[in-house]
Amino acid sequence: MGLRQQILQMWESGELDGAVIEEAIALLDAGAIRVAEPAANGWVVNEWVKIAILLYFRIRKVEPMDVGGLHFLDKIPVKSDYADRGVRVVPPGVARYGSFLSEGCVLMPGYVNIGAWVGPRTMVDTWATVGSCAQVGADVHLAGGVGIGGVLEPPQAAPVIIEDGAFIGSRAVIVEGVRIGAGAVIAPNVVLSATIPIIDVTGPEPVEYRGEVPPRKVVLPGVRQKEFAAGTYGLQCALIVGERNASTDLKTSLNDVLREFEIAV
Repeated sequence: MGLRQQILQMWESGELDGAVIEEAIALLDAGAIRVAEPAANGWVVNEWVKIAILLYFRIRKVEPMDVGGLHFLDKIPVKSDYADRGVRVVPPGVARYGSFLSEGCVLMPGYVNIGAWVGPRTMVDTWATVGSCAQVGADVHLAGGVGIGGVLEPPQAAPVIIEDGAFIGSRAVIVEGVRIGAGAVIAPNVVLSATIPIIDVTGPEPVEYRGEVPPRKVVLPGVRQKEFAAGTYGLQCALIVGERNASTDLKTSLNDVLREFEIAV
């Protein structure tokens, strides 16, 4: 019986084999398996990998841990293979065991949770957090204080996905399985969830999205007015106000965006 079948069988029966669960999490930690991965028709969620994480929590016990002079009390240790992976981690940045950071990643004093996958050359800037199972692509910049939400349960739920080359501005929050398309630019303080409308205002009529920012779009925080019994109030939304120039590289394109749309990062 393969690893996937064993994990699913344990989930159904409740009879746990710690060695099998540990094997799955070790593969997750090494990047050999992922919670979700790109496919020909979009992203595919590997439910059994999320189930393995849930089972791992069941078999682990809360215990004291000493890491680099810091003291913790938790079920899951921190990663320790940064040098082997070619990953730079600035104290007190922490990535939990069972997450994967690709070669060339830089983790400033932020946090990466179990099940997360972070692509090559991506920057997780100061106090940015990458939640459980989030998938962050290559050459992404998560600016200071960015919050990428975790989606562990239910197992079939899609995690937050940040595709290659996206730029997420300071204090932006992205949760509930929202997908950010490749090369998109999310301005500081934008909040995106499954229900917050994302409105393209670049044409003669607004075009509304939910839970997804198309590739290379530039997104600013916005407010949409709504009538209530007590009066008219502004509800949070996000506005697509333009698109990155495909002929420029990441650095030049971001500078152009900052000048054109007056986005401060």
